[in-house]
Amino acid sequence: MPQLTDQGAIDHGAIDRAETDRAGIDPAATDGAEAGPAAPDDHERAGTWMTPEEYGASRAAVWTAAVVLVTDTDGRILVQSVDYRADRMLPGGAVDAGEAPSAAAARELREELGVEGRYPRGLAVDWIPADTPGFPPEMRFPGEILHVYDGGTWTAERIDAVRLPAQEITGIHFAEPADLPALMDAGDARRALSALRARINGPGTALLEDGRPTAPTALDRLGVLRTRRTPLHGPWHPGPVPEQLPVRDHCGWLFGPDGRVLLLIARATGAAHLPPPTAGPATGAVPLGYRRAAQGAHARTAARLTGLPPAADPAYARLLATPEQVRELSDWGPAGADELAAVHAARARLSLPVPTRTPPTELPEDGVCW
Repeated sequence: MPQLTDQGAIDHGAIDRAETDRAGIDPAATDGAEAGPAAPDDHERAGTWMTPEEYGASRAAVWTAAVVLVTDTDGRILVQSVDYRADRMLPGGAVDAGEAPSAAAARELREELGVEGRYPRGLAVDWIPADTPGFPPEMRFPGEILHVYDGGTWTAERIDAVRLPAQEITGIHFAEPADLPALMDAGDARRALSALRARINGPGTALLEDGRPTAPTALDRLGVLRTRRTPLHGPWHPGPVPEQLPVRDHCGWLFGPDGRVLLLIARATGAAHLPPPTAGPATGAVPLGYRRAAQGAHARTAARLTGLPPAADPAYARLLATPEQVRELSDWGPAGADELAAVHAARARLSLPVPTRTPPTELPEDGVCW
C-alpha cells in the first residue's frame, strides 16, 4: 500500500535538523551558512508517497449489498418475487451510506417480509465484476460486494407471520435448491447454492467471485445439490423391518472413528446417497429402523467401519460427513429428526464421539484402514 502524505504539510526544517543530527554537525556552526537545496517538487518525490487526493482517486469504487439465505424445515430456500423483474431473488438489497451490511440485512427483511431479526453469521461474500451482464450501460455499474447472511431455518409458524409490503414484493416461495437456476439470474443462483453449501460445511464464510468459491470444498467441487433430492417422507419406525414387508432398498449409517458417517456423491449429478451396509468391513452392525413406502420399506443399518476398500465404482465420490450434514443434503420430511435421533443413539452405543461439523472430507480412492 502506498504511503500517504500531505505534501504541503511536510516540515522540511524538521527533516533538515534530523539530517544534521545524524551527521553529528553542530547546528550553531551552520548559522548564516548557505541554505541547502530546496525541497523537491511533487514530481521529484522518491518512493511511493501519495497525497490523500491521489490515493482516494486510485481506489476502486463498488456498490455494497446484503441478502439473507433462509430455508424451511425441508431444506428449501426462500425466494421472493418482485414487481420490477421476472426472476426471483433472495430477500435483501442495497446497503445504505454509512450502514453496516448486517444492519442492512435486518432492515431489508423487516421492510420486505415484515420479519424482525438479527443475522450476525455471514455465509458468503461475493465479488460481482463490473462487466456482469444485465446492467444497463447508463447505470454505470461499478461492480459490487454482496454479503450473504444466514437467516436460519424457519418453522411454519414463522413463515405464516410474513407480511408483504404494499408494493415491490409480490410473493414468496420455498424452492428446491436444484430449481434455483431456473428461477433466478444465473449469478444469483450460483451465489445462493454456494452459500447453502457453506452453511452445510460448517463455521466459516465462503469467499466468492461471481458466485464461485475461490477455495472450493468437496461439496462445491462435486456440485452437490445441483439436482433435485429424492423425497423420502414416510414415517420412521425403529428396529428391524417386519418379515411381511418387502425391503425396497437397504442403506447403512456407517461410522468412522471420529463419529462421522460414510456418504456417497454421484459425480455425474451431485446427488447424495447413504451407502449400502456392505460398503466396507464393519463391526457392531444393528438394524436401526426403516421407512415405510408404497413399494416396501427403506431399511437402515448402523455399524462401525474398520476400514474402507479401494473404490469399486468411480462414478461415486466417498465422503465422511456428520449425520446432520447427511440430513441437510436429503429430503426426508419431518421424520428426518426421528431418524437422526436414532443415528446418534447408535453412535453412542458404539462408543463413538459426537462429530464436529467441518467440511465433508473426500476419502482416497485407494481406501483407508482404521
